[in-house]
Amino acid sequence: MRLTQALRSGGAKVQYPKHVWSPAGGWYAQPANWKQNTAIFSGLIAGIVAMVWSVSADREHRDRMPPPDRFFPSRYWSREIREHDKAQRAKAAESSS
Repeated sequence: MRLTQALRSGGAKVQYPKHVWSPAGGWYAQPANWKQNTAIFSGLIAGIVAMVWSVSADREHRDRMPPPDRFFPSRYWSREIREHDKAQRAKAAESSS
């Protein structure tokens, strides 16, 4: 190995004591099932976020409704705004007939 290669590569892995235990896996940890664990916990986190989002959308209250011609993201998931928009459309259809 040339000197320039050794300087660029960072060298070999450091010697470490094999008897040291760490909850993170210790030095150079690469558990065999890390992909499966990551997928399971990603799904778990997504499920928790979905439940919290749902509860938040059900409990959302607005004193003033957004204008009908303006983009408003929570219009798609807020029960109160969807019911208000539905009532407005029914009222408009009723008055136009």
